[in-house]
Amino acid sequence: MAHELNENTFKTEVQSNPGAALVDFWAPWCGPCRIMGPIIDNLSKKYEGKVKIGKINVDENQGLAGQFNIMSIPTILFFKGGKVVHTHTGATTEADLENQIKTHLL
Repeated sequence: MAHELNENTFKTEVQSNPGAALVDFWAPWCGPCRIMGPIIDNLSKKYEGKVKIGKINVDENQGLAGQFNIMSIPTILFFKGGKVVHTHTGATTEADLENQIKTHLL
């Protein structure tokens, strides 16, 4: 399962993380977000120990959504060394998201 992140844990888990991280900005009422949920969880298991994968509920963490200018969800941010290196907006397939992980994080 992907880690549930919030404004208190984000800095430690992602911004101070010297490695790779993927963060899914989502909301429970968002249909495409619900489609992406199992995909994010599967990739979290597959890349455990290689890429930290987390989820941020934008309704509960509006400060983080604003900090990263999240205008539509799902938005997935790819971090390396605490810095955003790639952004993907909208639902996609597991294969496509895995290719983006390989391209931008590994």
